[in-house]
Amino acid sequence: MITRFAGLTPNRSRAVAHDDLVFTVAVAPDPVSSSMYEQTAKALACIDESLALCGSDKSKILTAIVYVADIKQKGEMNRAWDEWVDSKNPPMRACLGVDLEPPHIVEIVVTAAK
Repeated sequence: MITRFAGLTPNRSRAVAHDDLVFTVAVAPDPVSSSMYEQTAKALACIDESLALCGSDKSKILTAIVYVADIKQKGEMNRAWDEWVDSKNPPMRACLGVDLEPPHIVEIVVTAAK
């Protein structure tokens, strides 16, 4: 069974759960700061909320893909990530430089177990 949790817009889910897997995507909520560190920290807080909504938490993240608008700012993203991540259960993570719709400069996609 697929369970969809409503997002802020009618055509997007905040998170989706299927059997024992949870899928979610997050960006920093409005108002959006121009700081890579702040946007990452806020997006990760949204990931925490979505995972909890689905009966999971960051210790159960299997994979994370982080999209950043300026790969030169990856160090600031890493700083927020390192402060947030469960260091006893670090997920597999990829970080890619991409074009994102302004004002967002970071977007995070997560797959987790329940």
